[in-house]
Amino acid sequence: MNSGAKRFLLAAILVAAGVSFFSEQFNKYYLGVIIDIGINVILAVSLNLINGHTGQFSLGHAGFMAVGAYTAAKISIVFADQIPASLAPVLFLIALISGGLLAALVGLAVGVPTLRLRGDYLAIVTLGFGEIIRVILQNMDSVGAASGLKNIPHFTTFFWAWAFAAVTVFVVTAIVNSTYGRGFIAVHDDEIAASSVGINPVRYKVTAFVFGAFFAGIAGGLYAHHKVFLTPTGFDFLKSIDIVMMVILGGMGRTAGVIIAAILLTLLPEFLRGFAEYRMIVYSLLIIVLMILRPQGLFNFGKRKI
Repeated sequence: MNSGAKRFLLAAILVAAGVSFFSEQFNKYYLGVIIDIGINVILAVSLNLINGHTGQFSLGHAGFMAVGAYTAAKISIVFADQIPASLAPVLFLIALISGGLLAALVGLAVGVPTLRLRGDYLAIVTLGFGEIIRVILQNMDSVGAASGLKNIPHFTTFFWAWAFAAVTVFVVTAIVNSTYGRGFIAVHDDEIAASSVGINPVRYKVTAFVFGAFFAGIAGGLYAHHKVFLTPTGFDFLKSIDIVMMVILGGMGRTAGVIIAAILLTLLPEFLRGFAEYRMIVYSLLIIVLMILRPQGLFNFGKRKI
């Protein structure tokens, strides 16, 4: 990764810190939506590594998000009252990283036996995995079961959401543009040809799966400390579909397009709130129209753009 990208990352983090410093003066509703956008950017870019750059079709991203959300939230709840307020950011960072690592571990456990599958078969397996996670959480009394996990500290700010969004974009772009990352593109284009030149497709698919799961777990932790209340229904099949839509709408493998799609699909339901009970119908119809008019993605033009 060149020095320009590193300077961009540093600049993005500094801007996030500067905006966050004045965030108390912002409208709370608009600030909440902007934080939601940052979290969705993390989810979309991390899934794009799996579905877009490596050519898999995972429908279980909400499951990894749930693992990270509940892990980070539980750590914060247990230790928040035992440390001074000045150490709250440290606790939050530890909780986020712990949630991401556990999600990555679960991603490894799921990926090793399942990523030998392709296409529809892989989609079905990952969908089943996501539902298994949701059902387990729904029956775990230690995390509130079906009634949900409450009293989560409100740690997520504009800075945390957008700083991690910048880090996610930087890391995923660095991986794909690296020598190792060329293997992802090779597996995406043709697994048989990749195998013939000594590339192990399963190894690269599992690697992408683990990195994607890690950042999904980070997004889950940010989500938990933003909403301060979790229920298993918030991580169901429809949540995974929302994330997949961001990747498809933005253009598979196009990081910039996926970011724009994440922004649009987060804002669109908010703009439609005035339609009340018809909001989700209008939202769904708009998505259908966009898919008919631009099945290759709104921002998929010409040669693949990293």
